[in-house]
Amino acid sequence: MGVLSFELALTFYFAATIIATIELFKGTKTTAKIMLLLVVFGFFLHTVSIIYRYAVAGHIPISNPHEATSFFSWCIVLLFLILEFRDKVGLLGSFIMPIIFILMLSSSMLSREIKPLSPVLQSNWFGIHTLLAFLGNAAFAMAFGVGIMYLVQEHYLKSKHPSGLFQRLPSIQSLDEINYRLITIGFPLFTLAIITGALWAESAWGSYWRWDPREVWSLITWLIYATVLHARLMSGWRGKRAAILSILGFITILIAFFGIKMLKKGLHVFL
Repeated sequence: MGVLSFELALTFYFAATIIATIELFKGTKTTAKIMLLLVVFGFFLHTVSIIYRYAVAGHIPISNPHEATSFFSWCIVLLFLILEFRDKVGLLGSFIMPIIFILMLSSSMLSREIKPLSPVLQSNWFGIHTLLAFLGNAAFAMAFGVGIMYLVQEHYLKSKHPSGLFQRLPSIQSLDEINYRLITIGFPLFTLAIITGALWAESAWGSYWRWDPREVWSLITWLIYATVLHARLMSGWRGKRAAILSILGFITILIAFFGIKMLKKGLHVFL
């Protein structure tokens, strides 16, 4: 049941990505509704697959690369649906759904074997730390998509002959505000994830910080988003610079998320 639900969710996300791509070039209200409906169905099935693995494993299913990537995708879809139903950001799905589908496709290629938790993961900090990290990273993923939308819209704004896409994308002011809001959501969650991770590390290894590769990249990510918030509050940074830093910040997250696993180095290779 878990495998079938996951595969069906992947199929719905793929279909939503195709419709979202079509919507980018020649969209209507009908295609937007179809895309959203596909995402809702996919999210429901995705949730079923996660609940099933939780029931079988007896713990939150984020203990291996397949589960972690799947859960990361689920968190992004959750925030996307919240933002879509609350603010109705035009063409947001066209920039977010490809990210979700690529993550889900990557997850589908990884081992789905359910194994008992290793001793170091048998801690109350496991669920708290990872849940905070995934939700924070999901908010940053959304800010990444909105940041790209901002750069595209700014390009059309400066163009002498704006295309139809210019008329359908939100204003750069709206995109800048949404980007800022997403970072203000993701940053405290990510900060708490780092703090709880340090507390977990101290209880597991007797040290709050060990300069593990994941820890280093997490610190780089934290500094990038801290710079965005500080510069906005103190220096009035808005617009393009904030959008670019949002994109760079998410790239560091992907490096930490996938790069560590590929190199198989550090204390976080089990995640």
